[in-house]
Amino acid sequence: MMRSDIVKKGSTRAAHRSLFYAMGYSKADLEKPLIGVVNAFNEVIPGHIHLREVAEAVKLGITAAGGTPMEFPAIGVCDGIVMGHEGMRYSLSSRELIADSVETMAVAHGFDGLVLIPNCDKIVPGMLMAAARVNIPAIVMSGGPMMAGRYQGRDISVSTMFEAAGLFESGKITAEELDEMEQSACPGCGSCAGMFTANTMNCMAEVLGMALPGNGTVPAAAFGARRRMAKEAGATAVRLVKENIRPRDIMTMKAFENAMSVDMAVGGSSNTVLHLTAIAYEAGLELPMKKFDEISAKTPYITKLSPGGTFHIQDLNEAGGMNAIMAELSKIGRIHKDALTVDGTMGDRIAKARTLRPDVIKTVEAPHRATGGIAILSGNLAPDGAVVKESAVAEDMLVFKGPARVFNSEDEAIEAIVGKKVHDGEVVVIRYEGPKGGPGMREMLNPTAVITGMGLKVALLTDGRFSGATRGACVGHISPEAMDGGPIALIEEGDLISLDIPSRKLELLVSDGELAKRRAAWKQPQPKVTTGYLARYAKLVTSANTGAVLK
Repeated sequence: MMRSDIVKKGSTRAAHRSLFYAMGYSKADLEKPLIGVVNAFNEVIPGHIHLREVAEAVKLGITAAGGTPMEFPAIGVCDGIVMGHEGMRYSLSSRELIADSVETMAVAHGFDGLVLIPNCDKIVPGMLMAAARVNIPAIVMSGGPMMAGRYQGRDISVSTMFEAAGLFESGKITAEELDEMEQSACPGCGSCAGMFTANTMNCMAEVLGMALPGNGTVPAAAFGARRRMAKEAGATAVRLVKENIRPRDIMTMKAFENAMSVDMAVGGSSNTVLHLTAIAYEAGLELPMKKFDEISAKTPYITKLSPGGTFHIQDLNEAGGMNAIMAELSKIGRIHKDALTVDGTMGDRIAKARTLRPDVIKTVEAPHRATGGIAILSGNLAPDGAVVKESAVAEDMLVFKGPARVFNSEDEAIEAIVGKKVHDGEVVVIRYEGPKGGPGMREMLNPTAVITGMGLKVALLTDGRFSGATRGACVGHISPEAMDGGPIALIEEGDLISLDIPSRKLELLVSDGELAKRRAAWKQPQPKVTTGYLARYAKLVTSANTGAVLK
């Protein structure tokens, strides 16, 4: 018996069959497994503009393997376009809408299996959350990364452009140069070219076992390779249905440990802490923040990609991709080879993998650094933890102390930074931007990129989060957030703050007695948004340290 029999079998489903016939489905079509094809195509996101072609190839694969494809849409927000204004409040919060909508369509229509076609930041984790939640056979088939742009003989990407704003504001480049760069940075379709959140999560889908090899690294511009992979993904979905292999069979704790290890090895986006935690939650598993730090301490950093380095995803693909990374990590026991994937075991995948560009993928014996790319900090300023992309922090900023410059929104901070009211040696604090306070936990790429472009030597702390394109001494996800009365809400202008990333410490250098006095006087501010989806989201969302999921 197939799951889809609930919508197509028996006399009481005569009306249902009539509705299928109205769309052109035949009796033979309805005898086959019904595979939902979740297509996040839209004309807003560069990473999604080509997903119609990917979906068509997926449907050919499903049909050839004996299934019936049925396509339906999913929304998507472009993090780059919504960056730096109120639209960013809808980025993280859209993840829950995507998961809910996929669940709604999959369960309501009795699909036997799913092919999930995302590509960019919140769409990938949103679809993986849905797959874990509904737990019917599923596979991820992403659209692939964008090629890097070229400007004056060097590779550039969208992160270059965010930093270019700081260069322009500080008089280091002209308006004409800025215009030339912005027309060169993003040459075509695909998820932005560095190891930013979208590409990190597409790689994580692969390492979790929920996508085919190459899903995270084969460029969108490699049309033939992507099309072949999409056909194979469609056929694989039909096989998964026939063999009844489900997402929770694949996304086990071993799979998440593999993903965390690879994330540390490649210096992935700090947002993966949020997303892997949320996906695990939907799979019935817990990923405490300390687990990320434990794995980081055991995992060498072997691939230095933008924004932490000059290489881009196309270089990693040439070097052997995720299989080469996992093969290297397996030398020191950091990969569970018996973890199940959509096409066998992880051991099968990496058995013949090898590094083809040693300049891109270092060995575990001679890594860029002995520990991983992400660090989890704690201390009296972050009792429940905070996240920093250590691999993108300059050596002379790993330990830093300075007076606080306090801003109650990203907009206030940007105005002060661009207005040259922030100076070297200070610690910029942006608060009330967490999951509840934002609401929506806005990414802070604009202030971090402008700081970098202007050459300021400052640290930046927030209960919000950072783009995968962020680099510098930028600490996010500070929990509890200000809106919940966390210590970040109690910081006053000029307070000394100590950041010690190697020691994993983040401290507000104010006495316990003074903090208690401030806490007694603190009052929760009025919500920034009081109507619509964001108001409901703010009431239901949990802290960043638990994945900012809705409960």
